[in-house]
Amino acid sequence: MSFNAFPQASLAHTLTSLGWDDAWAAEFTPYAAQGLVPGRVVRVDRGQCDVLTADGIVRADTAFVTPHDPLRVICTGDWAAVETAGNPRYVKAYLPRRTAFVRSTSSQRSEGQILAANVDHAIIAVSLAVELDLGRIERFLALAWESGAQPLVVLTKADLVPDPATLGHLVQDVETTAPGVQVLTVSSHTGEGTDVLGAIVGSGTSVLLGVSGAGKSTLANALLGTDAMEVQATRDVDGKGRHTTTTRNLLVLPGGGVLIDTPGLRGVGLFDAEAGVGQVFSEIEDYAAECRFHDCAHEAEPGCAVLAALESGDLPERRLESYRKLLRENQRIVAKTDARLRSEIRRDWRLKSAEGRANYSAKRGGRV
Repeated sequence: MSFNAFPQASLAHTLTSLGWDDAWAAEFTPYAAQGLVPGRVVRVDRGQCDVLTADGIVRADTAFVTPHDPLRVICTGDWAAVETAGNPRYVKAYLPRRTAFVRSTSSQRSEGQILAANVDHAIIAVSLAVELDLGRIERFLALAWESGAQPLVVLTKADLVPDPATLGHLVQDVETTAPGVQVLTVSSHTGEGTDVLGAIVGSGTSVLLGVSGAGKSTLANALLGTDAMEVQATRDVDGKGRHTTTTRNLLVLPGGGVLIDTPGLRGVGLFDAEAGVGQVFSEIEDYAAECRFHDCAHEAEPGCAVLAALESGDLPERRLESYRKLLRENQRIVAKTDARLRSEIRRDWRLKSAEGRANYSAKRGGRV
């Protein structure tokens, strides 16, 4: 987003309105002693970043905080220690993150990519203009839970589903997919649900996530009370109509709170998100706790409570398959960077292979 479109009133906001508190101030004490200035990173691009301080926006170089580890580079939402004297200005450090939204990169190196830092609410925007992809929602939720933020699913373009019964069924499907998560229907066209959403994001920091076409920019405009994001969308559309924005922007909301808007995500690969997957599929984890064997794989073991729930219809087959798929994917990602886990997986494969051969031999009366 161009900072010509950044609400001018926000420049006068105090650090408190950006989320600054006594705990952050205590963390910043050694940097204050060095004459550095605190500020919140609102945008990062090409080795530089824009930092919103109590005195306005500072453009600073990030050369001092550009490590080889992509998870340690400065990112939107970070609290930075800025050297404001001289030209160029530099970010000398950033404070330890309370939360971090991380996905795996699209490369083959299985690296993590940090999308936003110090987030309280992860808003997952899902368009009702197209068929619901429950598996994708589960994937976003796993990353959101793993980040440490509280997820919220917002079903956008609710005005395109005029039948209340149909809308109710769609909401119920998502609620089943997202246990423990609030599901809100919103229409930026009619204003439905925007007041409730505004109240939720009115305190703390929220990140807006979703695929292209989910209505994130329109939703951000509704919360901002301006058409700032529409202007950006128009500038970033090429001749083929593709949105090419690649940066994440931190926006101060007029009603309070901070919003980090992200570009549409084509891929949302897991990155060491086992706990997040378990939270999304909490009912399966609860069933698993009742299995006869603590290491039950929920495939054919006797006394498996998960399979019993599947057979009784209490657990949808789609949920179990999605759970297995995400766990396998997460295990592969972790195994690529964890030699010990790779060794354990190979050992498990050998044991299962040996067990399979033994069972086969037993069925044939000891003949191999």
